[in-house]
Amino acid sequence: MPESVPTLLFVCIENSNRSQMAEGFARTLGRGRVAAFSAGSRPSGQVNPRAIQLMKERGIDLAGQLSKGLDDLPEATWDYVVTMGCGDACPALTAGHRVDWALPDPRHLPDGGFRAVRDQIETLVSALVEQAVAQSARTEERT
Repeated sequence: MPESVPTLLFVCIENSNRSQMAEGFARTLGRGRVAAFSAGSRPSGQVNPRAIQLMKERGIDLAGQLSKGLDDLPEATWDYVVTMGCGDACPALTAGHRVDWALPDPRHLPDGGFRAVRDQIETLVSALVEQAVAQSARTEERT
């Protein structure tokens, strides 16, 4: 795991929709300025094909992503852990900052609703990446 960039972990229940999209956006929008990961508290074992399809509309390919559990992650103290509306199903993880985005699971939504959740995730991830990078720069200035 890179030491010089902020680490972001996105957690939802199945790691098949919301957290996968957030990871994809963070990797793309962060462009090497952050290290992004995702996992699920009860992973489904696959990324939702609709998430893959609708992320392609944004130029992000999730086809190579895997649905994984928390035990599949590297040992780390995360700079940011973002839970995505999974409530008590998301266990406590060691993190500098914890955020909960109470987002609906788009799995059963029509395409328009799925896109709305995707777009909300993009907006939230964009702000988080900028916040994490700025916080990291301030921390480095103090050391």
